[in-house]
Amino acid sequence: MKALDFPPFPRFSRRDWLAHAASGLGGMAVAALLAEDGFGEAQSPATKQSATGLHHRPRAKRCIHIFSPGGVSQVDTLDYKPELERLDNQPLVGKGKIEPFFGQIGKLRKSFYSFKQHGETGTWVSSLLPNIAECVDDLTIVRSLVAKSSSHTPACFQMNTGFTLNGYPSLGAWLSYGLGTDSQSLPAFVVLPDPRGIVNGGASNWGNGFLPALHQGVAFDTAKPEPVANLQTPKNVSPAARAAALKALEQMNRRMAEQYPLDSAIAARLRSYELAAQMQVSIPETVGLEQETRETQSLYGIDQPLTAGFGRNCLLARRLIERGVRFVQLYNGGALGSPRINWDAHEDLKQNHDTQGVLLDKPVAGLLKDLKRRGLLDDTLVFWTSEFGRTPFTQGENGKGRDHHNLCFTGWLCGGGVKRGFSYGESDEVGYRPARDPVTVYDLHATVLHLLGIDHTRLTWYHNGIDRRLTDVHGRVVFDWLA
Repeated sequence: MKALDFPPFPRFSRRDWLAHAASGLGGMAVAALLAEDGFGEAQSPATKQSATGLHHRPRAKRCIHIFSPGGVSQVDTLDYKPELERLDNQPLVGKGKIEPFFGQIGKLRKSFYSFKQHGETGTWVSSLLPNIAECVDDLTIVRSLVAKSSSHTPACFQMNTGFTLNGYPSLGAWLSYGLGTDSQSLPAFVVLPDPRGIVNGGASNWGNGFLPALHQGVAFDTAKPEPVANLQTPKNVSPAARAAALKALEQMNRRMAEQYPLDSAIAARLRSYELAAQMQVSIPETVGLEQETRETQSLYGIDQPLTAGFGRNCLLARRLIERGVRFVQLYNGGALGSPRINWDAHEDLKQNHDTQGVLLDKPVAGLLKDLKRRGLLDDTLVFWTSEFGRTPFTQGENGKGRDHHNLCFTGWLCGGGVKRGFSYGESDEVGYRPARDPVTVYDLHATVLHLLGIDHTRLTWYHNGIDRRLTDVHGRVVFDWLA
């Protein structure tokens, strides 16, 4: 086997060399090194593994998904059901066989919160979300969402990837593949996990699945001073040693890419060098929220201890899409199984939603208001969902919480070509099932892709003998949502 033509570099041990080569993405201009060897932006094999191009004129250029895992109660937030007050403490009847996730069927329970009408549209919103209530005239609220599973992890996978099983590309990965990036210095798809913990299923929720590896989401750890790990050059590594190690590593990766052209991970690794060199400059500037005015920081709740963490993520989402990031996913809720850091309200819904509602309400309202006043909302699609809702009855005979409920729940969309002050779909008198216009997760995904200029039936990847797509063999565009 012909030896690689490595440049000379200072003598140091194999252990040191491996540590230096693997301990970061680079401290030198790696993009320049790759360009010298024919691996610049125009020729990189990684960039060829995209289906960039639009199927029709887009209404939005970029997208932010706010995801609140755990199961937000629709009847305690955005789906006002006065009939629940009349039927409070009565059994649910006339709905066929009732099969909640934990099998503990209680009595119907009126909302734990009061509802009032808001905005010119007179939209009913609970007292849990006073700041989002100020934005209702800009929202399309969907009250008839239906998911396939009432178990957290499969339902999270479906909301994020279209499938209830692990291993499929996420929505952000499909958008990265379908649209590419508007930025040469930032990833196309960025994930901002909840500062308190990672959601069930972890990185599988924003993975690339069988798409080329470069399309997976890049998760920022905003709870740390360095949100992108290993980006900076270690202080104990000399520039000469660093340059030599990176040059050697690049040549090995190049040779591997030539020998195994179908291995997307190698191509993605080469692209990561290009991107990393740019990110060493772009990331510190992007995450520098101190550049924002005090008024802006206050708008997002960054000046308040309870909302500071998620507020910073919401403000960072705005800064990312301003700089060309195609898709940002914001997580409002951490590890499931711990109701203190997500919306999983089995034991005491009032206590749980009081905590989570404060964290969601002001930062998200701040994001919507900030996007609107900067003129970004017109071509930025923002949408909010949980993975499912909660039952209109309590969990257990004398319970204070509600069980998982995938048969009917609520979400909303804003900006990016959707109607303002519009409500779609309707649940039955107690919020148990859709009364009209049910919307599946496939329909939601199809419509999001449509708004971004993509026909969901034509964005495909051949895998295991099948032309796979985000919406599987389902999905319809809900044209009624479009402005």
